[in-house]
Amino acid sequence: MTHPEPATSAAALSPSEVRSIIIGIMVAMLLAALDQTIVATAMPTIGRSLGDFENLPWVVTTYLLTSTAVTPLYGKMSDIAGRRVTLLVAITVFVVGSVFCALAPSMLVLILARALQGLGGGGLISLAQTIIADIVPPKERPRYQGLIAGVFVTSSIAGPVLGGFFAEKLHWSAIFWINLPLGLLAFWMTNSQLKKLPRHERPHKLDFLGAALMTMATVALLLALSLGGPRYAWTSLTILGLIGCSALFWIAFVARLLTAPEPLIPPEVLQNQVVAMGTLAACFGMGVFIGLTIYTPIYLEGVYTLTASQSGLALIPLMVGTVTGATFSGRLMAHMTHYKRTPMIGLAVSVIALAIVAARPVGLPLAVIEVILAVAAFGIGTVLPVTTVAIQNAVMQHQMGTATGTMNFFRSLGGAIIVAGFGAIVMGSLPADKAATVTMDNLASTLAAGGSDIGTVFRFVFGAAAIGILLTLYSLIVMEERPLRTKVGTAPVVAE
Repeated sequence: MTHPEPATSAAALSPSEVRSIIIGIMVAMLLAALDQTIVATAMPTIGRSLGDFENLPWVVTTYLLTSTAVTPLYGKMSDIAGRRVTLLVAITVFVVGSVFCALAPSMLVLILARALQGLGGGGLISLAQTIIADIVPPKERPRYQGLIAGVFVTSSIAGPVLGGFFAEKLHWSAIFWINLPLGLLAFWMTNSQLKKLPRHERPHKLDFLGAALMTMATVALLLALSLGGPRYAWTSLTILGLIGCSALFWIAFVARLLTAPEPLIPPEVLQNQVVAMGTLAACFGMGVFIGLTIYTPIYLEGVYTLTASQSGLALIPLMVGTVTGATFSGRLMAHMTHYKRTPMIGLAVSVIALAIVAARPVGLPLAVIEVILAVAAFGIGTVLPVTTVAIQNAVMQHQMGTATGTMNFFRSLGGAIIVAGFGAIVMGSLPADKAATVTMDNLASTLAAGGSDIGTVFRFVFGAAAIGILLTLYSLIVMEERPLRTKVGTAPVVAE
């Protein structure tokens, strides 16, 4: 049975109302983005305060598990109940989780509170992207993707600084208390402004069994990726068991998609060629970027003997390059018929830049390395707005939340897999006795102390990154280039 498109249109929104809505959802997005970076520098202080270093990694892992698992659920729920209600629920859950984190008397309570916080945080980013799609036509949408990239770069730079400052000068709980005023501001702004939002939801039912199967498959896989390497050998029964459980749940989830009356992710969304290839491109591209942000500081500390703070500052060109690339590509996309050309060129240049570092990881001046990484990041950034807008342009308005949530889900999952791959390359170079005790803080010194040739290790890391970007480029080339719609709510153009 087909349903007519809702009569409500975005045409009633004035430019000032559009700007107000976008500012509100940017604040909501900042909540999730900042929380992913502000915790890292406060971790040692948290461990000392709560007297538990052994379980400290779970403070990060549980947030990753829950936020990734619920991302597609938020997309589907927003298609059912509406964007405003769903976003307000996500903000509320996130803020409540933050309060519990700040008040946590023990590591166990903090870990459980972080899981709750992740249940809210998982919807903030994808819902923000979906809401932009509700009020801005695809032809104009790319320029706003630069704002999204700017939020992530701001959080990437400001987060670690704020986290270290709060932990040292105030109290580690301040990194969670800061979410309270930000969350209240986001709630107030989105609650008032989103009442004007066009309505595209339809009477659907949420497939609870499919949601449960997908959640269990995701959690099992992410647990394997998080625990494999330093804590358990990749060939251990624990890791193989988790991977096996994940595979079984994924098989059951696929079977549910094929048989459910109304599956969690509609087959027409998964079978959409633009959604499939655009998601793959975003998955590989974002995965490589996340991997580089994590392991480039280790490379700079090991090869160029930078301190941890110096390597953090040296990471700024990588961040700025990504935002610049996303902004540049987004603005050009609005004025080009063949909008794939810009990211195709950018990704090709990125592959060359990463290949240069892989070929000569030692011996180049630090300034040259910084320029090369900035160029590589610029190329990666060019693909981000194109994939997001192309995917949203290819689906019906009432499926926008599901498609955007699915893209963000697989992008996060792909990032976890690629980061684990980079980690396996680095950790695999360590002796077994040292790999069991290594942390990200002492990884560079452990590599040197263990007799590892850091240049050779990172030759493979940057080589793997270049391959990842090649896969991004291939996925983008294969993705159909459909004309961008000029109005919100019109039917997508299907290629002949």
